[in-house]
Amino acid sequence: MLEAVPNVADLMASLQAELANITSPEWWRANAWNIWNIIVIDVVLAGDNAIVVGLAASRVAPHMRSKVIFWGIAGAVILRIFFALITAQLLQIIGILVIGGLLLLWVCWKMYREIAAAEAPSLDDVEAGLSSERVPEGGYVGFWTAIVNIVIADVSMSLDNVLAVAGAAKGSNLVLVFGLAVAIVLMAVASHFIARLLVRYPWISWVGLLIILYVALSMIYEGGHKVACAAYAIGCEETLASLIKASVFGN
Repeated sequence: MLEAVPNVADLMASLQAELANITSPEWWRANAWNIWNIIVIDVVLAGDNAIVVGLAASRVAPHMRSKVIFWGIAGAVILRIFFALITAQLLQIIGILVIGGLLLLWVCWKMYREIAAAEAPSLDDVEAGLSSERVPEGGYVGFWTAIVNIVIADVSMSLDNVLAVAGAAKGSNLVLVFGLAVAIVLMAVASHFIARLLVRYPWISWVGLLIILYVALSMIYEGGHKVACAAYAIGCEETLASLIKASVFGN
């Protein structure tokens, strides 16, 4: 049976209640690992946004490039807030956590191909395009065409980012908001620096990939436990591992 989906007012009330504990050392100890995972996820995924926005900006006339970069980042921020509001509510439904984990596994596969095979566009090529006055093949594209291209590309990236952060938050709305705020700040002021950092130190991308994989498997694990409890009313007070062990080997 599906649980009722909390509305935005319920989420805000939960956030306000949790915010009262933010000065508590116990709260920081309980959420330190989740916050660390979220920071690494945000750092790794912020570099992708810099490349997408830079590619789109390099294809418009030079005098419009700064404007495209500004509105491209603004669009990414709006999309992340929108997806965060939806994701925070949907993950409360039994079964959605498993689906979210499976989607993150697909994100992991895409990241692995990009890291291992260097499928992503070169940052050097993007920077060269931004500084070049040469008209690209096929001519310049218009301002709105560039913005639409950024938004289309960023729908997938925003959903990946928010889903990974929501999974790492482990149900804490305050940690989710923290992760969203970090992602927005990194995109706004440090995405280019991070993209260059990831090129220089590729092991950071591998660490981020492993953390996202861990989050995906955790979501599938925890979601599977909730589904087993709701569908069969057994193992509700146990971990999924102990439930499987009891089912296979007996008590």
